[in-house]
Amino acid sequence: MPSDATYAYPADVFQFEPVTERHLPMLREWLSRAHVRKWWDDPDTEIRYIHDMLAGRDSTRPFLFSLEGDACGYIQYWFVRDAQTPEWIEKEPWLARLPRDAVGIDLTIADESRLSQGIGSSVLRAFAQRLRNKGHECIIIDPDPANARAVRAYEKAGFVRKFEHEGLEGRTLIMEFDKERAGLPA
Repeated sequence: MPSDATYAYPADVFQFEPVTERHLPMLREWLSRAHVRKWWDDPDTEIRYIHDMLAGRDSTRPFLFSLEGDACGYIQYWFVRDAQTPEWIEKEPWLARLPRDAVGIDLTIADESRLSQGIGSSVLRAFAQRLRNKGHECIIIDPDPANARAVRAYEKAGFVRKFEHEGLEGRTLIMEFDKERAGLPA
């Protein structure tokens, strides 16, 4: 079973700060970077989504994450029940297969130079642990299966492959957090 020693960074070196309006220019710049644009929508669309979150029109919870005080990425969690609408299920039918009480996570690392250093798997495990501590039992992440680097990081963080789906938005790999695989106490 993994332990903090297995991860590049222990959970306690990460800070999570709720996103505010003042963060939007920095997030727009991060979302404009080529390594992010490859996997995320265009920056204007993503900023509109985040603005809706801040205004309370979207229940997703957005955060910046910092490593020892240095802001290095964006992470959010969303409620599956709020995405299980006819409109979303038409685009992403896999949503109907998930428990209503599940939450999903999305994240990106701001600087390409910080990829493949263990930050993604470490911060994801720390964030999933925080969500479990808040009472969320089913935590999923839904990468494009072609994003092999992300899939490897998510597996290292304790996520296991559940199923793949081909939908209107493309291929999606559904992975679920497994606390035992992540080395967390039962």
